[in-house]
Amino acid sequence: MTRYALFLGGDMDATPRLMSQVAGLPAIAADSGMKHAETLGVTPELWIGDFDSVTPGDMERFRDVAMERHPVDKDMTDGDLAFREAIRRGARSLLVVGAFGGARLDHAMQITMAAIGLHEAGIDTMLTDGRQEGHPLRIGEENRFELSEGTLFSILVFADLKDLSVSGARWPLADEAIPFGSSRTLSNVAEGPVTITLSAGRGLLLVTQDVIEPASTDRMVAEMIADAAESGEGAG
Repeated sequence: MTRYALFLGGDMDATPRLMSQVAGLPAIAADSGMKHAETLGVTPELWIGDFDSVTPGDMERFRDVAMERHPVDKDMTDGDLAFREAIRRGARSLLVVGAFGGARLDHAMQITMAAIGLHEAGIDTMLTDGRQEGHPLRIGEENRFELSEGTLFSILVFADLKDLSVSGARWPLADEAIPFGSSRTLSNVAEGPVTITLSAGRGLLLVTQDVIEPASTDRMVAEMIADAAESGEGAG
């Protein structure tokens, strides 16, 4: 399966995990996403966009990268241009770096929804800023994620979820109906690998890789200390 790294203009932390994920992948940078590629030591095979978010100095610094310039007045974002070009070049899997945050909420939301649509069309897609990772969920399949114990995760609901089951989590679910916009599936905690299934709807698993809760034994001790403090036990 051909996997491409796409560099967009949202937020990015150059974590060791992200650096290992992009290593060796063919890449396309969209507009200011070229700076993220540079930070991670990646030379894209194409730099695409209208270049309204880069400076003449950037253009000079990256002059050896193949460029495809588009007009500012166009009916697609630079991110969409990068998606389409990667697929045209044979990508069947996308790692989208710089997909979250940034100055434009509308762009970030559109990229998230586009990723869900691509995933439904059979293009395996993952969104990341280096610390948060977004995984569109497949319907009618077992979605399994190798998460460490204590990892914080949420399921964002973009359309009513039917028969949602979550196992391997502190708060498991079994064949639940979750309406669009519900907060019920936010801020869960992995107890190890997490498996998610659903029969209908659109959802995105958002994993916060750098937020790890204490191990179970540590939590038990903390709870015992808190209970003792509330009851006044151990007071001199």
